Amino acid sequence: DSRIQGVMFTGSTETGCWIARKLAERGGEPVPLIAETGGQNCMIVDSTALPEQVVDDVISSGFQSAGQRCSALRVLFLQEDVADKIITMLKGAMAELHVGDPQWLSTDLGPVIDAKAHERLSSHVQYLSDKATLHYECKIPAGDRHYFFAPRLYEIADLTVLEREVFGPVVHIIRFKADDLDNIINQINATGYGLTMGVHSRIEQFTRRIAR
Repeated sequence: DSRIQGVMFTGSTETGCWIARKLAERGGEPVPLIAETGGQNCMIVDSTALPEQVVDDVISSGFQSAGQRCSALRVLFLQEDVADKIITMLKGAMAELHVGDPQWLSTDLGPVIDAKAHERLSSHVQYLSDKATLHYECKIPAGDRHYFFAPRLYEIADLTVLEREVFGPVVHIIRFKADDLDNIINQINATGYGLTMGVHSRIEQFTRRIAR
């Protein structure tokens, strides 16, 4: 419609690119497009980080809203010196999460939005079956007609295992050595997209380096 003078879109990168192509095909005056699309959102945690604070942030960012936010944490980089301790604490925190009907105050996570979203997440679980270590999987209500998906904590070898954004309550852990930070930053930048970034460290030089 020639009356449309601007487009704002939130969704997948593929759909955003499709809209951009269609607008370009219209001819005439260019139409501004603002697109907030997918992101492989990461958090880097070094050995100086306060584990309790890390666990709080991972749980709230990765699992609130059943992970259905474009800003949700998807990949957690843990320095290997503290990885086992933090993983143990994360498993304990996940054991306290309650998946159920959002109308009850006791519920921490509700269902994912629809059958298509649930199917994509289930496919991802199948994909990871021989590519990742499952550290924890929450319980979900039995025999319910809603699209409940159990929050999961996986460990993978590197970021190339993830081919696209996983839009749901799944956090993927990658261990790294202290002297391997440049490689981690290159892995993240090589994905070509990202919306948010988290850093847990008490060393200002470390956080500035990552932010740069």
